[in-house]
Amino acid sequence: MSLKNHFELLAAYNQWMNSKVYETASHLTAADLAKDRGAFFGSILGTLNHILVADTIWLQRFASHPPCRNSLVEVADLPTPTRLNQLVFDDFDGLAEHRTWLDRKIINWVAELSDNDLDSVLSYKNSKGISSSKRYSNLILHFFNHQTHHRGQVSTLLSQAGEDIGVTDLLAQIPQETP
Repeated sequence: MSLKNHFELLAAYNQWMNSKVYETASHLTAADLAKDRGAFFGSILGTLNHILVADTIWLQRFASHPPCRNSLVEVADLPTPTRLNQLVFDDFDGLAEHRTWLDRKIINWVAELSDNDLDSVLSYKNSKGISSSKRYSNLILHFFNHQTHHRGQVSTLLSQAGEDIGVTDLLAQIPQETP
């Protein structure tokens, strides 16, 4: 399995898990979603917004890589979040709709990546203005890992609110193989 195939699997997993998380979260009231539960980003809504903010920031950085400009042009045109705890959407329905749209963009972007793209180096500045140059494939791996980390937090917050999202393992998305 190529590195690109692994990223396609992670993009599909990301979409699948976000769908499960948002479906489960939709069972809660707006007050329950916004309730400060002592998490790093406060509430379920705050944590879901953080994932969206970080995804947007990273995808805008990825869009600066010339071969990816076309597949991420609509994301690059979005307003850049100014804070990692920014509530881009204070209403759950708007957030869920945008999440679905963004997940489709991620699937399409990964599908268009080439081995040369993955092996290149991306230079960017972080949110504090510090310059970095890192292998594109490693940054993509970080991008997907970051989502998984914070979805785990949301899973715990949903569980504390009495909602179970069910199976969350990547294993559920790995196809069966003939030995």
